[in-house]
Amino acid sequence: MSGPTWGFLTNHFYVLRCIAQEPSLTLREVAERIGITERAVQRIVSELEEGGYLLRQRDGRRNRYVLREGRPRRELDATLPLRELLGFPEEGSAEQEPGTPRVLRV
Repeated sequence: MSGPTWGFLTNHFYVLRCIAQEPSLTLREVAERIGITERAVQRIVSELEEGGYLLRQRDGRRNRYVLREGRPRRELDATLPLRELLGFPEEGSAEQEPGTPRVLRV
């Protein structure tokens, strides 16, 4: 018997989570971890940038991404802060470990 063909979270969430956890990953590495194509990851990253959730920064020959809170996509999302969905403690919290990516509020 094979595994389920659906999940509770979208590929957009998985891409955002991978980038948040390890900002040094390439989009190819993100694709491999999630199990989707690199082209799909590129499209998702573009959509997340357009939505205000990611800010692209050049780091030599590579891109690095800064996460931003962005606006909720749906009314039901309004009570779920992005940092909470991604499993990060509140900014300035004692639980925040040095080097942990921060989600910026704008």
